[in-house]
Order: sequence, then structure tokens, then C-alpha cells
Amino acid sequence: MLRKLKEKLTPTELAWVLYDVGNSAFTMLACSLIPIWFKSLAIGDNPGQISSDKATAIWAAGISIVTIVVALIGPICGAIADHKDTKKIFFQTAMFIGVAGCIFNGFTSNWLLFLIVFIISKIAYSCSLTFYDSMLNDVTTEERMDEVSSYGYAWGYIGSCIPFTIALVFYILGPDMVGLVSGFVSKLIGFSVTAIWWLIVTIPLLRNYKQLNYVEKEKGAITKVFAQIVNTLKRIFTTEKKIFFFLIAFFLYIDGVGTIIDNCINIGTDLGLNTVGQVVVLLATQVVAWIFALIFARLSKKFDTVTLLMVCIIGYFFVCLYALTLKHLWQFAIMAFGVGMFQGSIQSLSRSYFSKIIPAENSGEYFGIYDIFAKGASFLGSAVIAAVKFAGGTINIAVGCLTVFFFLGGIFLKISDKQKSTR
Repeated sequence: MLRKLKEKLTPTELAWVLYDVGNSAFTMLACSLIPIWFKSLAIGDNPGQISSDKATAIWAAGISIVTIVVALIGPICGAIADHKDTKKIFFQTAMFIGVAGCIFNGFTSNWLLFLIVFIISKIAYSCSLTFYDSMLNDVTTEERMDEVSSYGYAWGYIGSCIPFTIALVFYILGPDMVGLVSGFVSKLIGFSVTAIWWLIVTIPLLRNYKQLNYVEKEKGAITKVFAQIVNTLKRIFTTEKKIFFFLIAFFLYIDGVGTIIDNCINIGTDLGLNTVGQVVVLLATQVVAWIFALIFARLSKKFDTVTLLMVCIIGYFFVCLYALTLKHLWQFAIMAFGVGMFQGSIQSLSRSYFSKIIPAENSGEYFGIYDIFAKGASFLGSAVIAAVKFAGGTINIAVGCLTVFFFLGGIFLKISDKQKSTR
């Protein structure tokens, strides 16, 4: 894997891509086993334990706290990190807190402490991504941004499967299934392998990264950050129309993407599909996402970013229409593979396109704003699904309604493309 990447990327680009490989391992664990471990600690009749419904509600509240905190501090941290020789310090601090929290979670046996540590780890992880995304302007040229960003998502998908497979094996060996190892050992190994993987593959970026685009430090810079963010938002709303319309487009279509990802298991469950079959399909989808992210990386050399983004948006539009026909597992697999075809590409191309249209020296601040829209992904879409279900509609109709998000997202993307860039 590394040999192929070394042939196509500079050492700095490769180091940047590897961080996607590292942090994706934590993402995969957080979406699968971590909620299961939390509930295994929380649910029960012993003193201090709670019911299943309450555990689900508390976990959802914890995730909401992460989203709100990151949305609030993202632009602030990003603006501060834009100052000379600062971004790397902020990035590695957030990364180390995330890794340390991940390891510590493996030792916790109290569900409340487990949740608190996870929230801290998830906030640090999310902040590290804000700094990481904004590094794209420093690690490569504008002409190569689409390709390099796509490689990050592509190898992140496939690379994250390595530590996750180890964690999954020990979960299967744990008390809930085979019973060869204790729950504590299963959880400890799962968290530790993920954290060590995350740390090791980040080392090249810590060694190679240099902040090339920055603003000079001033006295009282931190106190001026808030006024600076307000002024930036005013500029986006009034003069930087290209950025303004893209953020609207991004919020709409990425909300549709996030909703499908977050509700994939719910879709299968509502249809009464085999749970094991769903998990196998979703793991296979990781491979599909890897392959097509690499394909789009090649296509980015021949086609402009907006064209490729429109292909992804149209692809998701038809995936949502196809959901109206879902009945069987093989149909669910086709839909999942359709999602995998465009999932990594739409995210990576959005990241690189945004990098091209913002001021390079203020990339941290702008990506903090960008992440507000990204972290809100699936909020409106999930509300649509809930409304359809409460009204007595099927999950098929609920997913079909998401076509509106991609239709409007495509329109605003085209509007953005026609605006003049202020960069």
C-alpha cells in the first residue's frame, strides 16, 4: 500500500493522507463497537445501572453535546491556529488528547466515566480534523488538491479495516459471543489497538508538516478572534458569494449523505433484514468506497471539481429513488454499494473544493465554519425520516424524500460555481 502511495504522492502529501488512515480507525470504532460497550456497562439491575431506553437516550445526548461543542469552538480554534507556527501545535494537542482518551476508555468500568471520556476524545478528534482539513493548502498545490484529498478518504476507508478487524475479533471472543476472553480484555484491546494505530500513522505528519500559509501574530490576538470570526461571517454573507452559496449547497447534500449513513442499520431493521447480512454488506461497502474514491482521484485530473461533485450528487439522488423499491437483502446491498460509490468522493471533493475558494492564510478559521455545516449533517434529514415514520409512512418513502436535499444541493452548487472567487 505504502509503495503505491509513495509513487504518486510527495512525502508531505503522503504524511497528510496517512492521518486519514489513522483517524478513520477511531471513526469506525465509534460507529460500531463503542456504543455496544457503553450499553454493556450501563444496562442492568445493579446499583448505578440504568434501563436500555435510558441508556440510548443518554448516549444520543452525549453525541449531541459533542456536535454542539465542536460547532462552537471549531471556528475559534481554527482562527487561532491560523497564526504563524501555531496550527501544528493545536493539531498535535488535539490528536494526543484523542489518543489518550481512547486508551483510557479501555480501562473504564463505570458507564458515566466511560461516556465522559468518550465525549472528550470525540471532541478532540473532531477538532483535530478541523486543523487537518485546513492543512491541505499547505501540503499540496491547488491543481493536486482533489487527487490528494480523494486519496485521504480512499485509504482511510481501507486502512481503518485493519485495527477494526482486530477489535472485532476480540469482541467476538468476548462474553457476548464466544466467551474466551473477558469483556474487560475485549474492550481494552479494541480501544488500545485503535489508539496505537491512530498514533503511529500520525507520526509522519508531525515530522513533515510545515505551515506555509498563515497570518502574523499580533498582541491580544486571542481577544480579537471573536471579532475576526464575526467579520468573516459578514464577508461570507455579503461579498464572498461563491463561499456562501457553496456552504448552503454543502449543508444540503452532505445532510442527505449523513442521514443515509447514520440510518443504514435502521433502514435494514425496518425492512426486517438479517442483521448479520447487513453487517457483512456494510463491511463490503468499505471496499467499494475505497475503490471508487481512487477512481475519482484519477478522474480529478481530467474533470473539474464541480463536475465530479455533480456526478456524486446525481448518484445519491438516484440511490434515494432506488430506496423506494427496497424489500430484500440483495436490494439493500445494491443500495449500500451505490452509497459506497460516491460516499468518500463527495466528502473529499467538497473538502478540496472548499480549500480552493477560501483564503489560504485563513484556512483554519474557514474550515472551522465549514465544520459547523459538516457536523450538522443528517440533522434535517433525520428529522424528515422521523416525520415520515410518525405520519405512518414506510422507511422507503422516508429515504426517497431525501432526493430533495440532493436536488437543492445541486442547484446551489451550480449557483456557487457561477460566482466570482475572491481568493
